[in-house]
Amino acid sequence: MATHERWTRLLAILGERGTLEVTEAAELLEVSTATIRRDLDELARQQLLTRTRGGAVLSGVAYDLPLRYKTARQADEKQRIAQAAARLVPPGAVVGLNGGTTTSEVARELAVRADLAEHADGIALTVVTNAINIANELAVRPYVKTVVTGGVVRPNSFELTGPMAPLILREISLDFAILGVNAVDPKNGAAAHDEGEASVNRAIAERAEQVIVVADSTKLGRRAFAQVCAVEGIATLVTDKNAPDDVVEQFAAKGVDVICA
Repeated sequence: MATHERWTRLLAILGERGTLEVTEAAELLEVSTATIRRDLDELARQQLLTRTRGGAVLSGVAYDLPLRYKTARQADEKQRIAQAAARLVPPGAVVGLNGGTTTSEVARELAVRADLAEHADGIALTVVTNAINIANELAVRPYVKTVVTGGVVRPNSFELTGPMAPLILREISLDFAILGVNAVDPKNGAAAHDEGEASVNRAIAERAEQVIVVADSTKLGRRAFAQVCAVEGIATLVTDKNAPDDVVEQFAAKGVDVICA
């Protein structure tokens, strides 16, 4: 197992459990305890966890891990969510995408759609994004017009934030905003941990005819620090089949179309 993959799995396990022992991690990853100790020491140096005598615990930073460490979390669910969300976008649409692992998967699904690649009129889709990794992937697709907002890159998510991004967004209109969030709740709506990201994501949502929130079931019924949009502003929620029935019913009662992929 490559070092990066091992780190990703360690952080994913720690994110779920809150604490992790060296011996337990070694058994789960089938490596030596010495390897795990070195891994935990390095991740602690990066301030992604806090070392303890026998293992590690979550640090404050670990609740908002850098995007490169989140890719293994709920990977299958996120891919199904992305496929379902991408199918909602017709050729010719103008779509806003924020940053995150699920929206990055949505961008990839849009990029490989045959009906877009074979579009007769050249530009089959316009994507407006504040995520530089998404822009990088779509820029090589000649049938996708890629528009990037201004701003300062936030290393955790590759998103451009700050006052410059809303200035550009005010000048455009979107058919759809497909937003990844840290939490979405039937009462409190969609939210993010970081207020800078939330501000730009809110601006994307406000310019869209329809807002589609993509969130795996672990994010449902949860709250985060900064609101992106109220539940009344969400047209569609795309989640996975593990979504609790009672939470799905609460969203439906608020007029949100819920798709469990």
